[in-house]
Amino acid sequence: MRFNRTVILAVPILAFGLLSGGITSTAAAAPVNQVAIAEARSGARDAKAMLDHAVSYLNDNSPERAFAAFNNQNGSFYRNDLYTFVVGIEDGIMHAHGGAPEAIVGSDVRELRDAAGKLIIKEMLAAANQPGGGTVNYVWLNRVTNRVEDKTSLVRKVGKYMVGVGYYVPRSSAQQAEALLDIAVAEARKSLNAAFAAFNDPKGPYVREDLYVFAVSLDDARFVAMGVNPALVGTDVGAMKDAAGKPIIAEMIALARNKGSGTVDYVWRNPVTNKIENKHSRIERLDNYLIGVGYYTR
Repeated sequence: MRFNRTVILAVPILAFGLLSGGITSTAAAAPVNQVAIAEARSGARDAKAMLDHAVSYLNDNSPERAFAAFNNQNGSFYRNDLYTFVVGIEDGIMHAHGGAPEAIVGSDVRELRDAAGKLIIKEMLAAANQPGGGTVNYVWLNRVTNRVEDKTSLVRKVGKYMVGVGYYVPRSSAQQAEALLDIAVAEARKSLNAAFAAFNDPKGPYVREDLYVFAVSLDDARFVAMGVNPALVGTDVGAMKDAAGKPIIAEMIALARNKGSGTVDYVWRNPVTNKIENKHSRIERLDNYLIGVGYYTR
C-alpha cells in the first residue's frame, strides 16, 4: 500500500527506526557486547571514505544503478553502523537509504526531524550546497547499539542529488560513569596491583568508548593508572591543569583527602571526538589512591 508520505513521514521515520531497531524495555535491559560494539563503531575517516566511494559510484553510473547499490544492505555501501543515503535536492525525495530502504525510500523527507526536533534534511541540503559539502550534527538510532545517539553526517552535492554518510559519536551518561567507577573500585578492593594493570589495558573492560578509569597516588600525585593513555603512568601530575587553567589533579586530591569522594568539573579532550569538552569526573578514595571515571557533555 502506497501513501502520499510528504507530511506523515516527517516525524514518524524516527519512530519507525526505534521500533524496527527493537528498542523496548526488554531490549534495553539486555546485556551489551562492548567488544562487538567497539569493533563495529566507525569514525569520521570511515564515513568520509564511504562517501568518497559513493560519490564516485554515482558519477560513474546511472542514478538507478547507484541507488540500487546504495539500498543493498549486503553491498559495499552498508557496513556495521555506516550506510549511504541520497536525497533529491529539488524535490526532497529519499532515493536511497541503506539503513531503512524498505520504509523511507520514495518519501519526501524535507520535514524529517530528529528526536530533538531538528529539521535534519533541510539542514543537510543547505550544507550540501556549500563548496565541498558540509556536516550536520543530530541524534539518531544506531542499529548496532540499539540506542539513540549523537550522529554526524557528511553530505555532498552530486548533480541534482545530495549524497550522505553519517557516523555515530558515543556519549556516555553520568550513570554509566558511576557504574564503571563502582566496578573499578570493587576490583581494586580485591587487589590494587591487579586492578591497576587491568585499568591500564586500552583494550580491556575499563576503557569503554569515551569512558576510562584513571587512578592517582595521594602520596606523590603520580598516575598509577590511565586507561586511555597508559604511557602517562608514573608521571607527576600534581600541577596538571585543564585548558582553562584549573588545577584539576590538585582539586581531586584535596577532594579525596577531605571528603573521600565527589565530582570535579573541568574541560578535557574527549578521546572519541578529539575535541575539548566539558568533563565531569567522579572520584573515590581507596587507601592512598583516588580512582576516577569521567563523562563528557557539550
